[in-house]
Amino acid sequence: MRTAALLLAVLVAVTGCAADKKIVLLAGPPSHPPGEHEHNAGVLLFKKCLASVRGITVETHLNGQWPASLDGAAAIVIYSDGGDWHPALQENRLEQLRALMKKGVGFGCIHYACEPTTEKGNKEFIEWIGGCFETFWSVNPHWDANFTTLPSHPVTRGVKGFQLRDEWYFHMRFREGMKGVTPILSAVPPASTMKRPDGPHSGNPAVREAVNRGDAQHLMWVATREGGGRGFGFTGGHFHKNWGHDDFRKVVLNAILWIAHVDVPAGGVQSTVTADEMEENLDEKGGPKPRRNK
Repeated sequence: MRTAALLLAVLVAVTGCAADKKIVLLAGPPSHPPGEHEHNAGVLLFKKCLASVRGITVETHLNGQWPASLDGAAAIVIYSDGGDWHPALQENRLEQLRALMKKGVGFGCIHYACEPTTEKGNKEFIEWIGGCFETFWSVNPHWDANFTTLPSHPVTRGVKGFQLRDEWYFHMRFREGMKGVTPILSAVPPASTMKRPDGPHSGNPAVREAVNRGDAQHLMWVATREGGGRGFGFTGGHFHKNWGHDDFRKVVLNAILWIAHVDVPAGGVQSTVTADEMEENLDEKGGPKPRRNK
């Protein structure tokens, strides 16, 4: 550790800057119909959008590939399916991540990747990112979430309120008392989100009571850990086309920087994507491609 610190000090003295921080983006394999759960296209789009940010390098691993080593990572972000298929729950990867979390490495989960299993990963995800999807407690309806107010936080820099339809998970299982957890995107789900019968993902008495009360639900949050580590959870990201929305995209890009302890620009991460770029790297799923946004 002393040798590494000394080498870093020499590098800073000679070049005037510290070494780039490494951000690792992990994409799960294809799933769902075309235009949905486009994990590979999503992380490659994130990498392109982060290219203008100085002081970082972005490493991507696609199709569920787990890197041989995560040493040197400042932050790890997973965009994949969850539950029993979650990449982090395979083999001894939770133990690998646990060692990195103790070192203060950032950890972020997007959409279905916010769901470990209750038996494996639930406790760890709550500790590492502040909360997670818990079956028979959380739900996953498609609905229009309206984010009218945003907190003052580096992750919300340059982000305006917006309304967008997605598979927004809610009634997440958070740390007791929300300790160290800051809600970023919160909205009140309509009664229509409770039309499905009770089930592991569709409904339960507790969430029905919360919707009846009109409780605001936290659909994105950030968290800090003892020792300085940071995490975030973002429950949207079902529809690939939504990454074309500037504020939807920016709040996640900001969060990726924040968990890596990289300063978020005053106006947030600036990026633009074209309709053609939105169709790049889509998985071949054997169905019609999604329509472009008009």
